[in-house]
Amino acid sequence: MKLIISFISYIGFLLPILLTIAFFTLAERKVMGTIQRRKGPNVVGFGFLQPIADAIKLLVKEATVPSSSNSFIFFIAPLITIIISLFGWCIIPFNHTFIFSDIDLSILFFLAVSSLGVYGIILAGWSSNSKYAFLGALRAVAQMISYEISMGLVILPVVLISGSLNFIDIIFYQINNCWFILPLFPSAIFFFIIILAETNRAPFDLPEAEAELVAGYNIEYGSVYFVLFFLGEYNNILLASSVMAILFLGGFSVPCLFFFSKIISINYFFLSFLETFFFALKSVFICFLFILVRALLPRFRYDQLMQIGWKVLLPLSLSFFILVSGIMVGLNGFPL
Repeated sequence: MKLIISFISYIGFLLPILLTIAFFTLAERKVMGTIQRRKGPNVVGFGFLQPIADAIKLLVKEATVPSSSNSFIFFIAPLITIIISLFGWCIIPFNHTFIFSDIDLSILFFLAVSSLGVYGIILAGWSSNSKYAFLGALRAVAQMISYEISMGLVILPVVLISGSLNFIDIIFYQINNCWFILPLFPSAIFFFIIILAETNRAPFDLPEAEAELVAGYNIEYGSVYFVLFFLGEYNNILLASSVMAILFLGGFSVPCLFFFSKIISINYFFLSFLETFFFALKSVFICFLFILVRALLPRFRYDQLMQIGWKVLLPLSLSFFILVSGIMVGLNGFPL
């Protein structure tokens, strides 16, 4: 009975996330349409039902399998991608009480989930038995490995200052002091560039570059299997935005909380709603930056992508980590 209740609660936890992913695609198309001086989706339900129409269209299509592919791995690769990407939400605190799993090593869990996501991509590229899919998978693996190292170095200053690997402890440290984006602004910029590369987003979407790879690692996928890859990719964007909001924008911390306390006597429900609202607002702002970058910047060449990872971000993130460590040693703590 307890297992059934846990399963139902987890499904209830995931459904809003999946709906958010669906309508994030609509928001992206609308924002890009506005930037590029066009309307975007405006037919099905005045555009608001377009994600549902797209999902129905893909789900009713026939699922084809290449005759020379490894069919078992071909089927299981998109499942691995979406399942691993959804695991990351277990450790995200939406307010001071609502978190599915509060573990002390939240950051390590997030790094592990982001690293394991590459397995679904490499299995999809290899099992398709297509040179375009395989080249896209190899690009994704090299790209993720290159930027994972820099991601760890960028997060380390946050861990040093807060003294914890737990997301909630990091948030409360920022509530009691200031948001880390102020003293660690270079780290915030580095982290945003890294999550662009980690989620295969423009201008670093080389594993899916249509100019030379047609569609990349998922070229042979259609119907529901393509939907799973699509959901996994956009789920990673929302997850990375939420983690950046936690690390550098105070997570669910409410700016000027004293102002709201004067308007209404803050009770348990209102405070939780306020924290969830501001956490969502910060995450949406970072998602908007994802869309803005995609609409404004051209795609990098692959050699440029690797040079940025190894020759720019890695030495800069390591240098900034050493600088923060030196300040903490010299001043016996960080001056917040």
